[in-house]
Amino acid sequence: MSRSLFPFLFLAFVVFGEWYGFQAVRTLVQHAEPATRRLVTALYWVLTVVIWGLGIWAMNSRREHASYKAYFGGLLLAMVAAKLVVVIPLLLEDVTRLGRWAFQLMSPANQSTGGRAISRSEFLSKAALVAGAVPFVSLLWGMVKGGTDYTVKRVVLRFPNLPVAFDGFKLLQISDLHTGSFQSKEPLQRAVDLINKQGADLVFMTGDLVNNFAHEVEEHIDTLAGIKSQLPIYSILGNHDYADYVNWDELGGREAKAANLARIKQNHAKIGWQLLLDEARVIERGGEKISILGVQNWGARGFAQYGDLAKTHAAADPTAPFKILLSHDPSHWDGQVHEYPDIDLTLSGHTHGMQFGVNLPWMKWSPVQYVYRQWAGLYQRGQQYLYVNTGLGFIGYPGRVGFLPEITVFELRRA
Repeated sequence: MSRSLFPFLFLAFVVFGEWYGFQAVRTLVQHAEPATRRLVTALYWVLTVVIWGLGIWAMNSRREHASYKAYFGGLLLAMVAAKLVVVIPLLLEDVTRLGRWAFQLMSPANQSTGGRAISRSEFLSKAALVAGAVPFVSLLWGMVKGGTDYTVKRVVLRFPNLPVAFDGFKLLQISDLHTGSFQSKEPLQRAVDLINKQGADLVFMTGDLVNNFAHEVEEHIDTLAGIKSQLPIYSILGNHDYADYVNWDELGGREAKAANLARIKQNHAKIGWQLLLDEARVIERGGEKISILGVQNWGARGFAQYGDLAKTHAAADPTAPFKILLSHDPSHWDGQVHEYPDIDLTLSGHTHGMQFGVNLPWMKWSPVQYVYRQWAGLYQRGQQYLYVNTGLGFIGYPGRVGFLPEITVFELRRA
C-alpha cells in the first residue's frame, strides 16, 4: 500500500471515530431533557476540539525543553484510541441495521410501512462507550503512573561453556533511558535506588541515553553516577543518540551534529560508564574470563547501521570462552549476529514494547510485534540467546501500559 494513502486512511478513521463517538453519547442521553441533551452535545464537541487543538499544537511545536507537551499528545492519543474502539461495535450494528432495513423494504409484508428505519440500540451504545473507556483510562493511567512504575525482571540463563568462576554471576541491564523525556530528577533517582538494591556484579546500559540532544542527560548525570558497581559499567549508543531525527540544517549543520554526538560520548564518561564503540573488554574472575562486546547501533527497516560487528568481534579476547554482545537494536540478531555462533548472549533494547500492550504470564501482545520478530523478553536460537529489554524511559507517548519500565537481572549458571 502506498504511503500516500495513510493520511487519507487516518483521516477516515478520525471522522468515523468522532461521528460514532458522538452518536453513542447522543443515544445515551436520548431520553434526557432537551436542555441536558444540548449541554452534553456542547461539552462533547468543546472537549473534542480542545483536545485535538492541544494535541496538534503540542506535536507541531514541541522543543527539547518542553517535554510537558508530550502529555497533551498523550491525551489526544487516549481520546483517539477510545473513539476508535467505540467505532467497531457501532459500525457493525449499523451494517446489520442497514441489512435489516433493506430486507424490510423488499419484503411485501412491510411495503406499507415504507421500510421504517430501525433505531440504534441504547444497550450497544452503552457497551461501546464502556469498551472505549478501557483504552482511554489505560492510557491516562500509563501517563500518570505507568511511565515510572519500575519493574525488576529476573532471568536465569544456563550455558555449558560458562567458566566455572562465573557460575552464579549476576548481570543487570537497563536500556532506553530517554532522559530528555523526564521533567524532574525524582523518577530516575528511584530507578537508581532500585538498581542498587539488586547487588549486580556487572551493569550494562544498551543505548538511547537521550532523545536527541546531549544536554538532555546533563541534569541527570549526578543521579546516574550513583549506580553502584564493583566492576566497570559498560554502555553503548542507540539510534536516538546519533540525533538523526533532528533537522540539523537549522541548528548548525554537520558540525553541530558531530559536536552533539561528541558531547554525548563525554557525558557517558562523566556518568562513569565505559562507552563501547565497536570494542570489546574482558572481565576476569577466579583466573577465568568472559568477553564483553559493544557494537554501535545497527538497525533494519530504515534505521542507520553504524555498527561494525566484524571489528567488534575481532577485538574480543580469543582466550575468553564466553561472549556477551551489547547491541541496541534486536534486528541485529537476525541481521548479523547469527554469523558469529560464539556470541552466547546478546542484550538489546530499542522496541520499548511500543510502551503499550498486554503483558501477562500467559499472553504477550503489542502492535510492535508486527514490525519486529524479537521485541520483548528472551529468545533462543540453538545455543545463542537474545534478551530484549523494554526500556527504562519513554518517548513520544509519555507513559507505559502493559510493558512497564524495566530493570533486568540475569543470573548466569553453568549448565
